[in-house]
Amino acid sequence: MGDLYALDFDGVLCDSCGESSLSAVKAAKVRWPSLFNGVDSSLEDWIVDQMHVVRPVVETGYENLLLVRLLLESRISSIRKSSVAEGLTVEGILENWAKIKPIIMAEWDEDRDFLIDLFGKVRDEWMDNDLATWIGANRFYPGVPDALKFASSKLYIVTTKQSRFADALLRGLAEITIPAERIYGLGTGPKVKVLKQLQEMPEHQGLTLHFVEDRLATLKNVIKESELDGWNLYLGDWGYNTQKEREEAASIPRIHILGLSDFSNKLK
Repeated sequence: MGDLYALDFDGVLCDSCGESSLSAVKAAKVRWPSLFNGVDSSLEDWIVDQMHVVRPVVETGYENLLLVRLLLESRISSIRKSSVAEGLTVEGILENWAKIKPIIMAEWDEDRDFLIDLFGKVRDEWMDNDLATWIGANRFYPGVPDALKFASSKLYIVTTKQSRFADALLRGLAEITIPAERIYGLGTGPKVKVLKQLQEMPEHQGLTLHFVEDRLATLKNVIKESELDGWNLYLGDWGYNTQKEREEAASIPRIHILGLSDFSNKLK
């Protein structure tokens, strides 16, 4: 009958960490301008470098803003407003982000929807003013554009990225157009809900279902839903995950660890 692949975007198809980190610094300057008084380019460069290390904790883009500020507070005691920043290491962030995030959201009195909107606006402005540089700050993983172009399977994008950004990168960088109705972006609901919608569509009956993701936590959420037992689950080992998470995934029978070349071959 054929195969259906639901694909995460950031960390599976595209390495967007360079762009999302730079956008987060831009957005953080808009949101908290006084914190950046006296912050020089070398400290900004350090923050962007650290963002690559802590990227596996990010589920939704706005969290990048929180990480930028937290890294800044960990370095400059005079601006510190969070109880968790002193002595915080990137390892501490990787281990404890689920606990840290609600604490800093409360201590900084931040609103999730406001930060999502701000992050989107900053990216839109960058795209409008200099699309080539915005696109150039992203990269598709090797072999992925061709794998998408020549895929014989039915493809859907299921991502917490805003759809317009995924679409712009697919067109501008991978030179591929995926119909809008096949891109489920931020605001379309949790991924478990989207997977349920996809499997219930009449045209998908009889297809073999595959979900490729780089966040172990997301795959574990799928496993909790007995309705989704029909999905084959894959953790992309090239994406935003840690060695510890890959080892845990390998111990879970439902999850297949997937390498990048195997992924491209599967789509073809």
